[in-house]
Order: sequence, then structure tokens, then C-alpha cells
Amino acid sequence: MSIQAPVSIESRAARASREDRTGLRGSIRRRPLTWFFSLAYLLSWAAWTPYILSENGLGVWHFAFPGVGGTTQLLGALPGAYLGPILSALLVTGASEGRRGLRAWRGRMAKFKVSWRWYVVVLLSVPAALTLTSVALADRGPAMPPVAVLAAFLPGLIMQMITTGLAEEPGWREFAMPRLQRRYGPLLGTLVVGPLWGAWHLPLFLTEWGGPHVSWTTSLEFIATTIAFSFVMTWVFNRTGESLPLAMLLHCGVNNYFSLAWSDMFPSLPDGYAAHAFLLSSTAAAVVLLIATRGRLGCPPVRDAYALPGRTA
Repeated sequence: MSIQAPVSIESRAARASREDRTGLRGSIRRRPLTWFFSLAYLLSWAAWTPYILSENGLGVWHFAFPGVGGTTQLLGALPGAYLGPILSALLVTGASEGRRGLRAWRGRMAKFKVSWRWYVVVLLSVPAALTLTSVALADRGPAMPPVAVLAAFLPGLIMQMITTGLAEEPGWREFAMPRLQRRYGPLLGTLVVGPLWGAWHLPLFLTEWGGPHVSWTTSLEFIATTIAFSFVMTWVFNRTGESLPLAMLLHCGVNNYFSLAWSDMFPSLPDGYAAHAFLLSSTAAAVVLLIATRGRLGCPPVRDAYALPGRTA
């Protein structure tokens, strides 16, 4: 009777190593950014399809999403947003870096321990910059917003943080930017994530999310704004030691300002001028930061900051 020799530890390790280099997991490990961007687009756009085809969009399907809090976006747009960047980052991190990578990712997401000065700067600079550019467009000073708007400002900001901020920034900033900076540097990395972040929103322009007066120039202006604003986001993210809460606060501060205060402060300006104000302020801030930092945008030396394993294409 013959006795089969046990499989050696070395052969098991070799087999596991081969499996890691081939198949789906091997592909994700070699190309985490490609997988992330592809999944973010695929999952979100698929989930947004009913909203786009509904009466809240193109009207192909004869049903409408119910409004929650005065908007259909919470049921029509938000689920697809959650299924895109944050879920894609979670899946790709788990597949490419395992539990250790997931723990590090969650740790950066919860990095609230940043100097209080940064919270003050972000909270005050966003409305200040947007107000200044709106004043320039209106050629007159802002009106005082109603007390109800001021009272709703902080609750609105918190709501924006757990909806828009949480859905988007763990992917675009927390997952993609460190890898893009490691490979391309902060300038080119931002030029990659900026338009991809903007183009991800494009299907929503076919819905109520895009507003009543949407044209191809509106979409182009939006993408130009996301590129310019991404330089500001990159600088804040780098200077705060990759604090995702601060990046989320910056992003959501803009949304909250336009959602609650802008129309009351500048009633003489058409709705479309909000996008103009955002583009002008983002471009001005981006130019100042690029000149002041010589294109480094607060990025520390690559070999010290982004020693991520594996390829990053």
C-alpha cells in the first residue's frame, strides 16, 4: 500500500502566490486604480438608470421617485452614489491589500485629530470665497440670510457629510489620490482624478439633480470646476496628513452653502450663476495654491508618504 506524501508548506505557499498573481484578485492587485474607477462608474451609473429613465429624468418610464425632505435625490441619486466610490474603494482595498489594508483605510477615514485651526479655516473660507465671487458677479453686496437659514446651516452640513461626503470622498480622495500621487505626483494626479470625478456625475444631468436648464456647456463648466476644486481638495488633504473628514468638510461646505444660503443672499442672480461663482472661486484658489506650493500642493516626499505595495495603474 502506497502512502501519499503530504503537501509541503512551500508548495502551498507557492500555489497561493501563483493564485495571487493570476485570476481576478491578481488583476485587482496589479491594477487597483483601473478597477476602482471602472467599478465606481459601473455601479453608480447602473443604479442611477431607473432615476434617469423615470419622470424625474427622461420620462421614458412612467413612474416618479417620491420626494423626501423636498427632494427626490435622496431616493433617486444617493443610493447610486453610495454604490459607487465608497463601495468600489472598499472592494478593491479588500481584494488588493486584505484586512491590513482595510484597517488602514478605515483609520484614515476616521482621522479627526487635526489641529482645530484647519476646521476653522475650512468652515470659514468656503462661504467667504463663494460670497466674494458672488458679490463680484452681482456687483452688489449680499443680503442677510433669514434666521431659519442660519439655524439650518450646521444640521445641513452634518447631513451633507453623511450623504454626499461619505458617499464620494472615501473613494476619490482617500483611495485614489494617494495612489495617483505616488505614481504621477500631486499635479498630474489631481489632473487625473478631477475630470474623472466630474464625469462620474454626468448621467445625473439628465435628471432633476441637474436643474431645469441643462446644456452641454453646463456639463463642461461642471467638469472644469471639479478639476479646479480638486487642486484645493488635494492641498487640504495633503496638508492635514490625509484627513478624510477635513476633505469631506471642504466638499460639503460648498454644497451646503449653495443649498441653503446662496439664493437668499443673492436673489438678483439667476440660479446658473451659482455654478459660475463656484468655478471662479475654485480657479482662483487653485492658481494661488499652485503658485505658492510650486505645484507640490502640500505633498510630502513620495517615498515617505505613499509607500503602497504593488502596481497602481
